[in-house]
Amino acid sequence: MSRRWLAPCLIALALLAGCASNPERAGTYIVKRGDTLYSIAFRHKLDYKDLARWNRIGRDYVIYPGQTLRLSAPGGSARTASSAPKAGASASRRATPPKARSTPSAPRRPAIPSGPPVKWQWPVSNGTATLTSRPNGGNGLMIVGQLGQDVRAAGPGRVVYTGSGLLGYGQLIIVKHNETYLSAYGHLQSVLTAEGDAVTAGQRIATMGNGPQGSPQLYFEIRINGTPGNPLTLLPQR
Repeated sequence: MSRRWLAPCLIALALLAGCASNPERAGTYIVKRGDTLYSIAFRHKLDYKDLARWNRIGRDYVIYPGQTLRLSAPGGSARTASSAPKAGASASRRATPPKARSTPSAPRRPAIPSGPPVKWQWPVSNGTATLTSRPNGGNGLMIVGQLGQDVRAAGPGRVVYTGSGLLGYGQLIIVKHNETYLSAYGHLQSVLTAEGDAVTAGQRIATMGNGPQGSPQLYFEIRINGTPGNPLTLLPQR
């Protein structure tokens, strides 16, 4: 009897060990199929440039499934982008004595120009817009409209994510406008563009789908260095 049960037990233990071979530690994220650096930064409210720098990812921002990414600066605790003043962060770094090094530290990458200001426009031509607060902080707009209504790019840029891998957004498009601004369009019925596509302001990129309550809604965000801003302060009055 003992030998009869020994083999299944060993198999079960091997399977459990395999499942634990690549755990997701606190402060890290394991890249999944369909992820992009932008979508991971978006999910964790980080600046994608910081995420790339912390993980020594090149300017092509290529990542691969199974890769483990740290979600904070080396030696720091995980936090969202811009959750603390820059001056405070600098003071914290100065308060920690530097470790002795036999070689000079790598030079800091020069700042990337943010480019010309974005001339924003509304992603839908009409509809009632309500300012909302995300559960984990930041603002967005919930715009009530009609099912299948055109959704247009709020400014010129490049599509850096399309998919439904971010919980709470449904079908989602993220557009990078420059090194500072991203815009996001959630609860889409259909996506009419692809990752890597350049888009112009006002270009039709999707159609409106149903929101969490089952009625036609578009969820819209503008991220400023990874932090959700108030779109009403950037969009023109209407």
